[in-house]
Amino acid sequence: MSPLTINKSTDIQPDSYTTTLPDSTEKSLEGDGGSPYPKADVEAASDPPTDDASGIVLSSERDIVTNVISVDDDPSLNPWTFRAFFLGLGLSAFGGSLAEIYYFKPQTVGVSSMFLAIVCYVLGYAMETFIPRHGLFRYLNPHPFNKKECTFIIIMAGAAANASLATEVLAVQRLYYNITPDAATSIFLLLSSQLLGYGIGGVLRPILLYPSKMLYPSVLPLISMFDAFFRDGSTARRKLKAFYIVFGAIFIWELFPEWIFPLLTGFSIFCLAAPNNATISRVFGGSNGNEGLGLLSICLDWQYITSGSMTIPLRAQVSMFIGNMLCIVVFVAVFYNNIWKSQNFPFLSQLLFYENGTMYNQSLILTSNYEVDPTLLAEQGLPYHAGTWVVYLLSTNLGLAATFTHLLLWNRDDLQEAWSWMSPSKLRKQWLEFRWQNVNWKFWKDDGIREQPRGDEDIDPHYAQMLKYPDAPNSWYHITFIVSFVLALVIIYKDNSTLPWWGFVISILLGSIFILFLGALSAMTGVGVSIQTFLQMVAGYLHPGKPMANMYFVLYSYNTASQAGLLLHDLKIGQYAKLPPRASFTAQIIGTILGAILNYFLMNSIVESQREILLSVQGTNIWSGQQPQQYNSQAIAWGGLSHQLFSAGMRYQWVTLSYMIGLAIPLLFWLVHRYWPKLRADYLYTPIICSFIGWLSVGINSSVFSAFAIAFLCQWWIRTRHPRRFQKYNYIVAAALDGGTQVMVFILSFAVQGAAGTAHLFPSWWGANQGGNYDRCMQLN
Repeated sequence: MSPLTINKSTDIQPDSYTTTLPDSTEKSLEGDGGSPYPKADVEAASDPPTDDASGIVLSSERDIVTNVISVDDDPSLNPWTFRAFFLGLGLSAFGGSLAEIYYFKPQTVGVSSMFLAIVCYVLGYAMETFIPRHGLFRYLNPHPFNKKECTFIIIMAGAAANASLATEVLAVQRLYYNITPDAATSIFLLLSSQLLGYGIGGVLRPILLYPSKMLYPSVLPLISMFDAFFRDGSTARRKLKAFYIVFGAIFIWELFPEWIFPLLTGFSIFCLAAPNNATISRVFGGSNGNEGLGLLSICLDWQYITSGSMTIPLRAQVSMFIGNMLCIVVFVAVFYNNIWKSQNFPFLSQLLFYENGTMYNQSLILTSNYEVDPTLLAEQGLPYHAGTWVVYLLSTNLGLAATFTHLLLWNRDDLQEAWSWMSPSKLRKQWLEFRWQNVNWKFWKDDGIREQPRGDEDIDPHYAQMLKYPDAPNSWYHITFIVSFVLALVIIYKDNSTLPWWGFVISILLGSIFILFLGALSAMTGVGVSIQTFLQMVAGYLHPGKPMANMYFVLYSYNTASQAGLLLHDLKIGQYAKLPPRASFTAQIIGTILGAILNYFLMNSIVESQREILLSVQGTNIWSGQQPQQYNSQAIAWGGLSHQLFSAGMRYQWVTLSYMIGLAIPLLFWLVHRYWPKLRADYLYTPIICSFIGWLSVGINSSVFSAFAIAFLCQWWIRTRHPRRFQKYNYIVAAALDGGTQVMVFILSFAVQGAAGTAHLFPSWWGANQGGNYDRCMQLN
């Protein structure tokens, strides 16, 4: 996915919601006079909660996973039913097709797991209700629709319902390079790029999946909704009632900001007071894409706020807030001091420009083989970026580099298993124990039975419940990786990718490293750090002047890391829902294969029938080539011009040098905490702060302050003052808000917003400024 399609609510939290305290002040719940509120905890309530004195403030991942979602398991529930496969395949086909169609739409809408889960529950309950249970029908409807069936379906559909990055490469080849690989080559390209990450991510399960601290906050609303749907008892009924009420209310409400009253997307008093002031628009505007920074705007559209504000831990939210405040200061300083000639270009933009501010024509610097020609480049001159986009690139490298140092300083024990096997003693032991005759090559006969630890208080309670089921053994993931690796190696040469084998190997190695560190960061906090910019930069230096090689390098590194994250995310859903691991593996593989095949045939059909529209700058209100255009432009900029733009002494040298600075930033915080622990420098996540310094460079920014307000309300005030209400309702309400919003957005995208044909905008009035920015700020671009 292009970095331009940033999900600002998320595509980083170490040990716990509350930081680990120094030995001199850390106290257990029992050791402080029985009080459940550690005095040194900056997140704990200063007074007992007012609604329930016996409520426990959830201050660690273990607290959350044992109090918010059900730990119980019913092994008799069967996910291996005709109904599960029928609905799984059907929703996979629906989600995979829809995702690929949306990829070529002017309005990008994702197919979320929450939306698919609601559809799945409705269809599953309908099959349970209307299909008889006697005779041959008992195979179609053997028992009531259960949580494990629903989880199996959602994992399969979720694996299929995302447009593969490989289809982006294939679309660019067909549109810009006149290369049309045959169907077999294309499908194997899709499968190899999708499954490589599965092979690596699966091997890292003991580190990135099983522990409680690998929380995956974005999964909690979905699991909370499953508990409400499928559990019995008065508590579940109250949660389900709350879900239906909130779902219905937000479903109706979203009709207003999404269509009737779009001013609610970003209400800015400053813009209403000074609608013709350019500075006001840049700083306080934000209801439209690339409008402004959204300072103090009020957003009442949940599509842009999302449940991340209610589920991401407070530590991460505080770091995000600090990063965003720094972002506003830095962006304003860069633009109004005309750094990198910023005032020649739009305030927020991701395109390339000539020095005079007109859009850069990249086709004028390319040869017939679509490689950069030095002579043509000298005639046209080097392109420029908007100053704020340079800051985004710079801050992305800062955050990426800071991730490594931060986790090695604060979370070394959590990750050391990933490299402990390389110690001389363990390598020697493995060599002595290895015997070819003892190797079981019949990996399909691996029983998957795991040793069940006894008396281990640190083991995750959900993982402990999963030990009764045969695991999908590592050998399955090894085979997945090996087959995908060989396929990919063949494809890059058969497809004339211009990427050499050694470049491919480097891309896989980089992707594997990022899976470990960035996967841990995202799993613990729910916040991700972008790696695409860094990978494009590396590919540009390794393969200068080769945009095609740049695209393939990014495909097999960025997409590998992304797919590993998807696998682990879905396996965590399975772990929380107690779906047997082999069922999760089966669902993921089937969904991925089906999704890849559908992605290819739909992409092929759309590119063939809409080629001229996809190549045009504007497109239509039905089809648009904006995403393949962006991917191709970035490949040219990074693959062809990295040395000229980003090397030492060049215009944007600090984008590259920032990586070295990012490695040092967490060390400064670590030293401050060591010598001045009362300053609580350990409470902050330096990778999040660094990466969010450029976070407002793209998209609709009016939701930022509303999201933080809700975050502090839920993750601090309600969690610490009303812990029982937080435990019961925070995550189920988050699920209802997301679910109701996504269903309405899906309906409106087809009914009135042009996803199925002609758009039908609401008639223009004061609350629907269809001729300009919705918040009535001055329109600048």
